[in-house]
Amino acid sequence: MMAIIRWIVPALMACSAPAIAKAPVVGQPAPDAMMTTVKSQYLKLSELRGQVVVINFWATWCVPCRAELPLLDEYYRAQEKHGLRVFAATTEDSIPEYKLRKLFDVLAITPLRRLRGPYEPIDGAVPTNFIIDRAGRLRYAKAGAFSLDDLNRELVPLLQEPAPPLLQPAQSPPK
Repeated sequence: MMAIIRWIVPALMACSAPAIAKAPVVGQPAPDAMMTTVKSQYLKLSELRGQVVVINFWATWCVPCRAELPLLDEYYRAQEKHGLRVFAATTEDSIPEYKLRKLFDVLAITPLRRLRGPYEPIDGAVPTNFIIDRAGRLRYAKAGAFSLDDLNRELVPLLQEPAPPLLQPAQSPPK
């Protein structure tokens, strides 16, 4: 009986322990994340394969963020047709979401209410940006604001890459 308890208790603890998402590493597959937009839409990062994704962390009090956010929005409007998606995650020390509604209403990029996963401002710094390529690989992760030259250097080559082939469903053997 004691041997069974010694086996069951660790097994139950392993089952009940929350899964710890792997930290994002440039050059590796991007860990999945669940995003909730300010319009209460739910998206999984893994569902965006085939598109180039930018996740931007910003704060209302951050002066470089105030210059970067309109730049990201304008860039997104120009590149959306090429498969670009941009998500803006406001940090928790910003002003409340309801005070940002007028801003969110004019943005073409997607503002997030919540981002669950291993993505967060690098060393607590904003702005922080992550770029995930069409194949779902993390290609960029840095704190600091983008300039137009930065966006072109990082995103244009990724937007020119073809989307990876879709996974084909397993074929049933002929009967």
